[in-house]
Amino acid sequence: MKLKIRLIIMNFLQFAVWGAYLTSMGSYLVSVGMAENIGWFYAMQGVVSIFMPTLVGIVADRWIPAQKVLSLCHGIAGALMLAAGMYGLGTEAPQFSTLFTLYALSVGFYMPTLALSNSVAYSALTGAGMDTVKDFPPIRVFGTVGFICAMLLTDALGFQASPKQLAFSGIVGLVLCLYALTLPPCKVNKQVEKKSLVDTLGLRAFTLFKEKKMAIFFIFSMLLGVSLQITNGFANPFITSFKAIPEFANTFGANHANALISLSQVSETLCILLIPICLRKLGIKKVMLIAMFAWVFRFGLFGAGNPGGGVWMFILSMIVYGVAFDFFNISGSLYVDQETKPEIRSSAQGVFMMMTNGFGATIGTLSAQAVVNACVYSKPVAEQTAGWSTAWYIFAAYALVVAVLFAIIFKYKHTPQQN
Repeated sequence: MKLKIRLIIMNFLQFAVWGAYLTSMGSYLVSVGMAENIGWFYAMQGVVSIFMPTLVGIVADRWIPAQKVLSLCHGIAGALMLAAGMYGLGTEAPQFSTLFTLYALSVGFYMPTLALSNSVAYSALTGAGMDTVKDFPPIRVFGTVGFICAMLLTDALGFQASPKQLAFSGIVGLVLCLYALTLPPCKVNKQVEKKSLVDTLGLRAFTLFKEKKMAIFFIFSMLLGVSLQITNGFANPFITSFKAIPEFANTFGANHANALISLSQVSETLCILLIPICLRKLGIKKVMLIAMFAWVFRFGLFGAGNPGGGVWMFILSMIVYGVAFDFFNISGSLYVDQETKPEIRSSAQGVFMMMTNGFGATIGTLSAQAVVNACVYSKPVAEQTAGWSTAWYIFAAYALVVAVLFAIIFKYKHTPQQN
């Protein structure tokens, strides 16, 4: 089987695991009385991303080939997520402590695989003499296809408010556990000369913070990472909440929020293909700025729209998401890969993951939960729609401030490339 096809399958399964529950879990939590804890479930993805991707990346760089670590992590994560789903199915009133513990342990091993799968792909493509900036995005696009397929299947099977979505995710993860063992072997650097404690512990990637340009880039990656999980955690409950309003009760969007949200991932598949061109022509600073302003529109359109006559704003918000996510997350990952040495590739990706999906997403989801609790869940049902709009406008204002500061502070001179 051709290398690109093998990596396409890996990416498809990698994100199908996530897509099975990421955008709909909030609705399940609402259905079992855990609406005010949604932020904690999504924040846990950030908490584990603070340390797990970096630690696992060090292991993959120094001791165990990345594709084997990828397999191990998916095996553990898949088994635990399947257990969480089975627990939810076994009781109508799941305990927060039990469900959250199983879920937290699962995502603790899943989140490192986002960076690991990138490292495996970069290693395989580089080993085959290919250009990662040119050849990786068309492969990564199938990860988004996998995410979309899992989302739509969760919707079509009626799993949006059911723990079956967790069991579904776990099963896909176990499949990927086996498949990862068939991927091209990645090199480890066991013979690296140990000149310092930093080298001995495999922490060389953290020295990137000594470089002013990289330090500023990582800090703004964290600040933008605040936005990453907000719509994943709250878009589905927000859109579904319109079912309580007679005017919107029978609209397609209010009843099939996942299908509507899947347009975001459709947009993502198209925008991924623009990354090689935009990075070569515009450079990382302009690409990141485009992403930041896209987040402003993403949140603002949610605040102004509804699933009735204003559904076009929801649709436009979904289209904008592709730019907001890809131009930041994937372009940032490629930039880090280009700015680091091969021997710290996995751990450098882990640091990027730590700053974005770790510190950034943790701060973002917990802050967003506080905002939603204050603006929405503390209000009478009749006032919650207006409260949701206020919350989305607050998130939009934050993204705008980050964009302006990044434009002023991050210095980067780009030389446009013709090919």
